[in-house]
Amino acid sequence: MENSLPLFFEKATLAAKVMTNVLGGDMTTAGSDGGSVTARQLHLLTCLILASVTIAVFWNVQHHDFILYDDFPYVVLNRHVQSGLTGGSIFWALTTFDVSNWHPLTWVSLMLDYEIFRLNPAGYHWTNLIIHIANTILLFSVFRRMTEDIWRSALVAALFAFHPLHVESVAWISERKDVLSAFFWFLTMGAYVRYTKQRRTGNYLLLIAAFVVGLMAKPMLVTLPFVLLLLDVWPLRRLALPFTGFNKTPPDDVEAKGVTWPNAILEKLPLFFLAFLSCVITYLAQMSWKALGTLEMFPLDIRLANALIACVQYIVKMIWPAELAFFYPYIVWWPPWIVGGAALLLAGFTILILKHIGTRPYLAVGWLWYLGTLVPVIGIVQVGSQAMADRYTYIPLIGLFIMLAWGVPELVGNWRFRKPFLSVLSGGVLTVLALYSWQQVQYWQNSVTLFEHALSVTSRNYLAHNNLGVALSLSRRTEDAIRHYSAALQIKPDYEDAYYNIGMVLAAQGQYEEAIHRYREALRIAPGNANTHNNIGVALAAQGKFDEAIRHYSDALSIRSDHEKARTNLAAAMASKENQQKGIVPAKDGNPLALPELIDGARRD
Repeated sequence: MENSLPLFFEKATLAAKVMTNVLGGDMTTAGSDGGSVTARQLHLLTCLILASVTIAVFWNVQHHDFILYDDFPYVVLNRHVQSGLTGGSIFWALTTFDVSNWHPLTWVSLMLDYEIFRLNPAGYHWTNLIIHIANTILLFSVFRRMTEDIWRSALVAALFAFHPLHVESVAWISERKDVLSAFFWFLTMGAYVRYTKQRRTGNYLLLIAAFVVGLMAKPMLVTLPFVLLLLDVWPLRRLALPFTGFNKTPPDDVEAKGVTWPNAILEKLPLFFLAFLSCVITYLAQMSWKALGTLEMFPLDIRLANALIACVQYIVKMIWPAELAFFYPYIVWWPPWIVGGAALLLAGFTILILKHIGTRPYLAVGWLWYLGTLVPVIGIVQVGSQAMADRYTYIPLIGLFIMLAWGVPELVGNWRFRKPFLSVLSGGVLTVLALYSWQQVQYWQNSVTLFEHALSVTSRNYLAHNNLGVALSLSRRTEDAIRHYSAALQIKPDYEDAYYNIGMVLAAQGQYEEAIHRYREALRIAPGNANTHNNIGVALAAQGKFDEAIRHYSDALSIRSDHEKARTNLAAAMASKENQQKGIVPAKDGNPLALPELIDGARRD
């Protein structure tokens, strides 16, 4: 880490110097020989700086470990991923709903990483970082092509690359799906821009292909057809806005001028159909893993309140990215004045923006981009138990970045100090964000630092307590682990995972009766957990109660027919029962604190 600090500050300083013309620069700039740097050279230089500073910000991820929050079922304990790129593993990726998602491209990318890096987490982290850098450069290039404004496009890309809210998507191996799907999001945008310039069948098929592959990485792309309609209005200026003077006369260089709204929607119907199909598949995947929150757990009025407040909180964290955590506990009741205030703020902001849609369309495009792309992850369809998540902002915040990059210069107007003011402001903001992101990266170095940080910046975070307990259990710090499991139960008395995990620790200590009691509490809350039945069987078998153990192993197999440990334990228990009847004393079983079962007690995304 010591060696990375000088590198980081060197790159941050370089970025601040080169970005001195952001929001106010020209397409060419003077060179040292009195000549000029061409727009192409400036584009390449900007890409190089964006990549260099991004590497500096995320440099330490190469030293980070796998995290007890999806990384184990995704990689460490996933036998399919560890089969590498084979016909069987690829078929599995295409057909599985494992970890409550259908994202075959994400699985294939992790398999490829395993082929190269095995279980060295540095390789997986580098892959995430490289994709994030590619996303940054693609975003910059696409916006520059659409707007022909290199500096504002560079600012949007820099905010995307360095913002602390995006650290989670890059520093967390399991969020490969986030960065990978965004890569194809930007490729699809680029293909669409190409299609609007040259409306050929080949270009349209390239657009469809990029969109389909992106959906196979993560279904976040379902809102992309909607975003393409926004881009038709601005900056592509293909569509006229009703009831305004904007785009009534498209510029002469737009080949597709005269495109009507029905035509624009019709050409995107295949994309909307594919998005709908992806939604159906995703719903089935989430249902198969019981990852969808029911209306009993999350009533509709609570979901709507959380959605309104989350929309505002994301904006606040974009402006002031403090107290970021891997998990934000769901709050089931908000004071009415807070919910009403959030609704009024969003509605008022929307009305104000739409009022200026004819003269400042980028504000409406950015705002609708932000709100529209949040729809799949805002919690109306509740997946998981989080109220919000940093990773959900990876694409939506681009809309707000557009508003800033094009809107701030409008506020300054023709002030005589406009250029130096905007240059210092943008350079300073980017430097601060880069520094803060560098610090945020450090919290992701291992499970203990990540969960302890979450506990320090959030309240009543039962999941952070539970997962920290699992991390401490793996380090054999059992007393500390039980303390955190107990803290989780004080916050959430019906928390199955915490009971399960306490049972694991007690069983490892040979306190089988106490362990069984905790396991039964877990079964009372969630009777369909095959691992809990299996672990009760292990504890009963250790006490010589083979008939009861056999019953629980059989229950585990009836729930999950592919539970190999339960199958093996069942055979062993039946053999031990036969030996017991013959008077043969069975050998003591080993420590029942098994890694896969313990990891199952760490709540996943």
